[in-house]
Amino acid sequence: MNNNVAAKNIDKLGWVYIQNKKILMARSYNKAAFYIPGGKREAGESDQVALVREINEELSVDLINDSIVLLGEFKGQADGKAEGIVVNIRCFTADFNGELKANAEIEEIAWLTYADRHRCSVVSVQVLNALKDMQLID
Repeated sequence: MNNNVAAKNIDKLGWVYIQNKKILMARSYNKAAFYIPGGKREAGESDQVALVREINEELSVDLINDSIVLLGEFKGQADGKAEGIVVNIRCFTADFNGELKANAEIEEIAWLTYADRHRCSVVSVQVLNALKDMQLID
């Protein structure tokens, strides 16, 4: 892969947590859009290790390793980035231990439905579309 392609793709991992047909979403400080909680791998990290670390940093909970399951991969324009910069997000479901609360760069967490998609990043809307099609969210 050449550097030009790499520079146009942001590789992320996301945690999809649904309760009462609503999805848990996060919003960072100084950002308007909500997104799927998660983040980027650090050098040498597996998807699972990186996801557990990122969710602990952002939401103060510990994902249960044995419960982590791949939900799907989604792609869309990166929020707040130049046109053509794309986010590729691998989403997982998982159970957790602890109490959910915004931490680190997260200003707010919210339980959203498909009707709230206008409040979300482009790639998050792709995830919401899939969850709606699967009848997992209202």
